[in-house]
Amino acid sequence: MTSPAPPYRTQLGPLLVRHRLARGWSQRRAAAELCAAAGVPTLSRNEVSRWERQRRVPGEFWLGWLAVVLDVPPMVLTEAAVRARQTGPPAAAGPGRRGVTGTRPAGRAGGGRAGGSTRGGGARAVATR
Repeated sequence: MTSPAPPYRTQLGPLLVRHRLARGWSQRRAAAELCAAAGVPTLSRNEVSRWERQRRVPGEFWLGWLAVVLDVPPMVLTEAAVRARQTGPPAAAGPGRRGVTGTRPAGRAGGGRAGGSTRGGGARAVATR
């Protein structure tokens, strides 16, 4: 069995996930706790998700509040953030996501709706008596 990586070498995303889950929090709860601590009502669970997937790296302001809320030494988060910025985001993977080449998965055409239309105005079924 392999031991987990020491906290000073862990990537930022997995580090955030581990500390959030250790508290039994959802991403929504983590965002709410961050908003309450920082006095800023605009952080959503979507941003927490982006941080955890390393699609974005929190700035100094949020790193400080993450350290407070998750009870992690600020230097640990700062060093993990520096590494995340140096390595860049991980390659996209999974169905429906663009890969490293930027190509779309086979079978998808148009703007994501049937017929390729991305604007409203489609026919609506009306119940008759």
